[in-house]
Amino acid sequence: MGSLQLICAIVATLLAIVFPNIARLVLDEAVPQKREDLLISYTLLACLAYFGRDLLNSLRIMLNNTFEQKVIYDIRSDLYEKLQRLPLKWFDNRPTGDIMTRVAEDVTSMERVLIDGIEQGLVALLQIVAVSLVMFWINPTLAAWAVVPVPFLFIGAMIYTSTRDRYRTVRKATSEMNALLHDNISGIRQIKAYTMEASELKRFNAASDKVRKATLRTMFAWAIYNPSMSFIGGIGFILVIGFGGNLALQGQISPGEITAFLLYLTLFYEPVSRLHQLNQMLQSGRAAAERVFDILDSVDEPGLDDGVNLKVPVNGKVEYRDVEFNYAEGIQTINGVNLNAEPGQTIALVGPTGAGKTTVINLLTRFYEHGSGDILIDEVEVKKISKESLRSAIGYVTQESFLFNGTVKENLLLANRDASEDQMWDSLKVANAYDFIKCLPEGLDTQVGERGVKLSVGEKQRVSIARALLRNPPILLLDEATASVDTETERLIQQALERLMKDRTSFVIAHRLSTVRGADNIYVMDNGKVVESGTHEDLLSMPGLYAELCRTSFLDEQ
Repeated sequence: MGSLQLICAIVATLLAIVFPNIARLVLDEAVPQKREDLLISYTLLACLAYFGRDLLNSLRIMLNNTFEQKVIYDIRSDLYEKLQRLPLKWFDNRPTGDIMTRVAEDVTSMERVLIDGIEQGLVALLQIVAVSLVMFWINPTLAAWAVVPVPFLFIGAMIYTSTRDRYRTVRKATSEMNALLHDNISGIRQIKAYTMEASELKRFNAASDKVRKATLRTMFAWAIYNPSMSFIGGIGFILVIGFGGNLALQGQISPGEITAFLLYLTLFYEPVSRLHQLNQMLQSGRAAAERVFDILDSVDEPGLDDGVNLKVPVNGKVEYRDVEFNYAEGIQTINGVNLNAEPGQTIALVGPTGAGKTTVINLLTRFYEHGSGDILIDEVEVKKISKESLRSAIGYVTQESFLFNGTVKENLLLANRDASEDQMWDSLKVANAYDFIKCLPEGLDTQVGERGVKLSVGEKQRVSIARALLRNPPILLLDEATASVDTETERLIQQALERLMKDRTSFVIAHRLSTVRGADNIYVMDNGKVVESGTHEDLLSMPGLYAELCRTSFLDEQ
């Protein structure tokens, strides 16, 4: 495709430079000789040249657009694949709106440089070279005067290139605005609930104004650069008219030759002007490319492509040995955690907010990599297990059950792509979700909305439990799975969880006594450490943190 584009560009350029010579022949031959036949022939030849040029340009543009869209598709695909391979820690430090801007907008800006910039730049250079050769062939002296402004144009382009930081500022400001927009749309219910419309509008306007000012700075630079280059290019015309007119007065050049020369000069400076516009595109594209390659050059999540597979069937024995972890340098989050879960046991993690409970189970899935110590599943260190094998053995139900913007069926199939509808309905029955799904307008094919907004909190939770059931994992992680629901919904969810946890190794994080009372072992955490462990009865009989939590948080449930 690339060679065909180049052929089209070369032939179209050659056809474009035919017309000035035809004009010379008309003025110097057909008109002085009063040859109507020559005039008609030259006119038809010019018409054919223009038609051929535009036909080839049309074909070149279509080929270029096809190639361009293929490149955009490939870059976005690579970028999205890369995003899926990055660790969660990478996402913790970047707003979603910024990432979306890089994938949606920056890729397009970068592509314009890679495809449009290179293609148009080559065509422009080809035309400049071809026209220059013809001008020097017609009259070397005039051609020399015509190119006098070129060094000044080059210097101007170099100066403008040094202003590329302005484009970086525009890209950054745009990302910040999009990040704020994404957050506000996601949190529109909270904004309305707290009547924050006016303050959020003020925040958005401030971010938008930042984009406006940054964009204006680049536009002002272009407003000075482009007319300045146009003026310098115009000097070339003035020099040719002045010295060419003098040569014509002395009879050293014919009217047709000077006319042809001026037309060639137009063809010379038109691509020069196009190169200036490409320079602007280049600066914007470079700023965008830096942001795209910032993602592509990031380090992958470790263990994605290597490691051993867990032996099937997975027994589900889990052990933590002196595990330590910190999210940020120098800030210890998990400190010397030891715990043990035999196959089929239910382990409860309790403690005040910020004690490190969720972090402990996130280390088991390798969402984050623990530092010192060992975490073992069936006597194999998790860092030695491939993440695909590890995560396929674990089911995870969180407090805020995330449903994708699709149908109930599509959300269930995330856990098991091969599941039949009968299997889905069976899992919904076990999760106490069968009745309300059956009553939905289109059953399994009902759209749940963004983040499952069309379902209640309890309904979303039960769909998530059904999804975990379809996965049928030997190890189950439940993070506050019954929080933020009413008593009746909690009862239904608790029944579903009991069925889900049967014959599985389960880790349960909860603040409610009803969800941990029957655990085989309870680990009490505080400040990243396990401070107590034992059964509910054992811990309640001791004057420790668990007994204190039961007297306060769980008092109404005893």
